Amino acid sequence: MEHLRQLIVSVVGHVDHGKSSLLDTIRCSSIVDTEAGKITQAIGASLVPIDSVFRICGTLMNAKDIKIPGLLFIDTPGHAAFTSLRRRGGSLADLAILVVDINEGFKPQTREALEILKACKTPFVIAANKIDIVPGWTRKNDFFCKNYDKQAEHVKEHIDNKLYSLVGTLFESGFQSERFDRLEDFAKQIAIVPCSAKTGEGIPEILMVLIGLAQKFMEKNLAVDITGPARGVVLEIKKIEGLGIVLDTIIYAGILRQGDTILIGGVDKIIKTKAKILQVPAALCEIRDKKTKFVNAEEVLSAAAVRICAPDIEDAIAGMPIISIKDQDIKEAEEDLKKQIEEVMLDTDGDGIVIKADSLGSLEALIKMLREKNIRIKKASIGEITKKDLIDAQTNVETENFTSVILGFNSAPNKEVEEMQKSSNVKIITSDIIYALIEQFERWKEETLKEMQEKELIKLVQPAKLILLSGYVFRQSNPAIVGVEILEGKLLTGTHLMKDDGNQITTVKAMQEEKNSINEAEAGKKIALSLEHVIVGRQIFEGDVFFSVIPESDFRKFKELKHLLGNKEKELLKVIADINRKKDPFWGA
Repeated sequence: MEHLRQLIVSVVGHVDHGKSSLLDTIRCSSIVDTEAGKITQAIGASLVPIDSVFRICGTLMNAKDIKIPGLLFIDTPGHAAFTSLRRRGGSLADLAILVVDINEGFKPQTREALEILKACKTPFVIAANKIDIVPGWTRKNDFFCKNYDKQAEHVKEHIDNKLYSLVGTLFESGFQSERFDRLEDFAKQIAIVPCSAKTGEGIPEILMVLIGLAQKFMEKNLAVDITGPARGVVLEIKKIEGLGIVLDTIIYAGILRQGDTILIGGVDKIIKTKAKILQVPAALCEIRDKKTKFVNAEEVLSAAAVRICAPDIEDAIAGMPIISIKDQDIKEAEEDLKKQIEEVMLDTDGDGIVIKADSLGSLEALIKMLREKNIRIKKASIGEITKKDLIDAQTNVETENFTSVILGFNSAPNKEVEEMQKSSNVKIITSDIIYALIEQFERWKEETLKEMQEKELIKLVQPAKLILLSGYVFRQSNPAIVGVEILEGKLLTGTHLMKDDGNQITTVKAMQEEKNSINEAEAGKKIALSLEHVIVGRQIFEGDVFFSVIPESDFRKFKELKHLLGNKEKELLKVIADINRKKDPFWGA
């Protein structure tokens, strides 16, 4: 039997921009004494019935046109709420609200959430929160548009400037957007709804836009068979006193009954167990609150949140899929789960970096964001960083040094790995922000590449220009010893020298500065040179200018590494190339 399930909405955004406050306001706005039992909160999830939505929205919505039964808001601690929620074919969430402080704009976690939404192709709206602290703003009622019209002109201008800043940032990420009441095409543009989680302003408009989008574009996707087996996602694994290990789960399709056999996706194997106890929290209670009381339930319909108590689930992992089955369907269900896991676990290149994450959804999000930056992945898996991960990354040192790295999203190395790393060439980078993790990796890669290139640069014959100083001929030959000044570049012992006609004339045998032997001298230095196979007064003279003889292969390498050279070095190399091209027009090309 098919029916329309609740719309699942994930709330994401930067820390302290008001994600949870927004949900708190929606919950409180929909509570009346006679309907206290209609709103269920679980696992950072809030089920808001459509009647409550109508009450909040008032005249903004026509109840006769709406078929969707309600909204299931998902809110988990921190910015990673979205990444841990996935199902076969994409995100668990049908829609998302990206909460942005209108006064601060986009922050690192906002950008990360945006990239994940983009990678997973999840439709979303922007909640431009905290309009209540915009200088000069005054509250009149709960509707943003009516309030906006009554503000002073300078306040309107301030709001518009902040909104256009958001529009510009979204455009840079490839999204067209506009204030919700000015949108021309909801299918092609992102709606921005100014609001205040504190005062409730704009909340009716946010709900109106969400319902409108779902009603127009997603009605078919919300049709589910409530008599079929349950399908869900493990959100969190917890240890509860008196119950032991439990699974906080979102059921997005079908029905889950007490006593049902369930299969849970695992990294190494499928976990088969029975749902001994199903619990839902008491009405209007938040699961992260230690005071929350749960009540037993015989069955749970989609879309809903439920706590499952079952034996042998110690190896369960957040983000893994869960299916209820009948015994005759076990093989088909196991294959289904394996395919879901393989969609992520096998999406690697065979060479590249090693990545780890704390959940399947997090791993998928990380892979997608790395793919967008054309970063190759050798191995992707869930859990803490292990000895095997270190060995896998260590083998990269022999091929590409800058890929000998492990990225860990909410995943850290164990003590054994920390000790092993000290004697390895592997770089381990960890972070609880995917955006920051990739930035750190790219900086490390740039620094590593630069270090490698600088080592290559040192091996090359350095460009140098010098002049034989008048009055500083100490010996004319065998070898000639003269005083010179380094005009440009760097001169090294063993460098061959030529005149501006391109003919090699001598070789630097030794160098001295204030009677001390040296191996190199930079521009501005006046030093004594010992020159081989040359006679002062015959082949060379006081006032002569010399250039280092650079092999053509070295010159080409300098061209490849020109980003490491200063302007003066580049100019000197050009002069040396021009000298050589008098004899060979294609020299160094």
